[in-house]
Amino acid sequence: MQSKAKTISFGPAHFINRDLSWLEFNQRVLDEALDKNNPLLERVKFFCIVSSNLDEFFEVRVAGIKQQIESGVAERTIDGLTATENLRAIIKRVRRMVEQQYACWRKELLPGLARNGIRILNLPELSAADLKWVENYYRTQVRPVLTPLAIDPAHPFPQLLNKSLNIIVQVKKPQGDQLLRHLAVVQVPRALPRLVPLPRDDTRRDHVSLGLLIGHYLADLFPGTRVCGFWHFRVTRNSELYIDEEEAANILKAVENELHNRRKGAAVRLELDRDCPMSIRNALLRTLRLVEDDLFLVDGPLNPTRLMAIYEGDHSPELRDAPFVAPVTAPLRTRTDLFAAIRERDILLHHPYENFSSVVDFLEQAAADPDVLAIKQTLYRTGGDPHIVGALMNAVKNGKQVTAVVELRARFDEANNILWARQLEENGVHVVYGVVGYKIHGKSCLVVRREGNNIRRYVHLGTGNYNPTTARLYTDLGLLTCRPDIGEDITNFFNLLTGICQFQGMQKLLVAPFALHGQMLQLVEREGENARKGLPARIVAKINSLADRQIIEALYRASQAGVKIDLIVRGICCLRPGLKGVSTNITVRSIVDRFLEHSRIYYFENACQPQVFVGSADWLPRNFFRRIELVFPVEDGNLRERVINEILAISLVDNAKARFLQADGSYPRAVPGKGEKPRRSQFEFMALAGAEEATRRKPASGKSKHPQIKVAPSPFARRTTKR
Repeated sequence: MQSKAKTISFGPAHFINRDLSWLEFNQRVLDEALDKNNPLLERVKFFCIVSSNLDEFFEVRVAGIKQQIESGVAERTIDGLTATENLRAIIKRVRRMVEQQYACWRKELLPGLARNGIRILNLPELSAADLKWVENYYRTQVRPVLTPLAIDPAHPFPQLLNKSLNIIVQVKKPQGDQLLRHLAVVQVPRALPRLVPLPRDDTRRDHVSLGLLIGHYLADLFPGTRVCGFWHFRVTRNSELYIDEEEAANILKAVENELHNRRKGAAVRLELDRDCPMSIRNALLRTLRLVEDDLFLVDGPLNPTRLMAIYEGDHSPELRDAPFVAPVTAPLRTRTDLFAAIRERDILLHHPYENFSSVVDFLEQAAADPDVLAIKQTLYRTGGDPHIVGALMNAVKNGKQVTAVVELRARFDEANNILWARQLEENGVHVVYGVVGYKIHGKSCLVVRREGNNIRRYVHLGTGNYNPTTARLYTDLGLLTCRPDIGEDITNFFNLLTGICQFQGMQKLLVAPFALHGQMLQLVEREGENARKGLPARIVAKINSLADRQIIEALYRASQAGVKIDLIVRGICCLRPGLKGVSTNITVRSIVDRFLEHSRIYYFENACQPQVFVGSADWLPRNFFRRIELVFPVEDGNLRERVINEILAISLVDNAKARFLQADGSYPRAVPGKGEKPRRSQFEFMALAGAEEATRRKPASGKSKHPQIKVAPSPFARRTTKR
């Protein structure tokens, strides 16, 4: 039946603010720290992740908004705010979040850790034996690396490193008949553990804070003075890299030079102990050229990311999620020749539920196989993994032509990428640093193999990075195939990245920034046309972020035409669901759980001839227009049905960790409908992979205090199961 929906002009009220939407995602991460159903150490992990996320948000997003304000750029956000209004809204929301975060630490996590034998002690709580050990530790390990920095006309305020922990000290020094107040700074050494473990012969895990330990011995650093007080503080700086690629003769050198500037970029946030006197607060703000809105007073440990030391190690298994070791994907468990297995049929990999070792094995076999002639691979965040990098270097030693397209500007991994890119070059790998003006974000590996008198191309495509470490923590999809049309497309793709040529189109692949945006719009609009013709129409997309205005407006039009749309959006979502006459057919859910949801899947019903695409691109302007992205079809019928009936269907019935976006921007937690059992998608994926052990541990008792919403079983799951 044709929709009679009126054409609506979409304005600011139809969109959610991008930055506030991201902050709501970080709130969902914080909610996992607040959730008493989660094991204690997992709650600590989420508590730390919240701070790490906020650090990057201030370093990049808030810094960018501040620059926009300073430059006088007059433009509005998608929801109609000026830059100044946007910044005010951000600061207000972050203050609420930080208060809740530290209240959780003081009232729940810290006491809970102490009850379980993991304590962070103040020095007055230490025994005489502990104090003796601490003093020796200070004398031998800490004091030699400390540098007290006076602040006076002869000693200007020091250039403090981005996100480093520092101590502002107030001392009184005799001068004639008077005691004059002076300020000084002591930088807490980054090279030392922020939590110093105390020696124990039993199972207790006691620590002292390095910052408080240094504070205890400040009189030793300032002899002849009286220490009046000390307070910890931390400065967050603008960390965006500014590189004019057109002017830079050497991208590697340009990125390397700019990394030095990142450490001393303009300050954007000051975190300070809550009890610091007003006069010192104001002095720090003036020195850093910040205002009151940039100051965050903290009642707890600054830089909680360093508290991950509590989580690390193999201690206290009862306070963690049950261990999970992913099995090798079923089609490869009994196969030693991966190339033979891929020739039989395409292989879909679902990480971390299926082991990433299959991808590493693919590379290592290619490196060792005498019939392999060439390997080409994109590298974004490998972490310098010795297996990935080692396989490429071994391939060179074995006489193969090896090309690595390295993206140096993978944010906050730049320094690491430079190190192993140089290592690859030194070992004979031909390293290319991408395309001027674009980040290389697509994930692909091409292996060219001689088989008799023919050449066959084997390809791996994925949604995640070639990084075995993050592959155990992120949910991603990968495809191993030797389809000739895919092989031809990937050959042309690498020629585009390494040579001098224009984009000529692809047979199967969707590539940004050349065609992906327009093709995605066409796919969405086709579903709307089908709905108007009375044909089956449906859209399901699983992505990390949605902020592209044209895509959102196309989804609104499809919804008005009667298309049922389910979006699984982990983070930013600027689409506002549930608006009468606009988005009543759209649901948006976010899943935050043990693993970081990272796979991107796009499903289009296509009048009962469903198309499924998988790729590296979110629905953001940067992915469509400022990055090289790869999206590929899943054409094997069995694999396509697996993506539909297993991965998407199970994600859509999650009523344990899913949150549903409301029209007002809130995200109430899903709960089972009447007569329904709890469904936790990540646990079900672990069970399907054959690793039930990780799902057996029951959650702690206690009901969530967060807003909840009942969710019925997904009609998508029921319908596709019967197909």
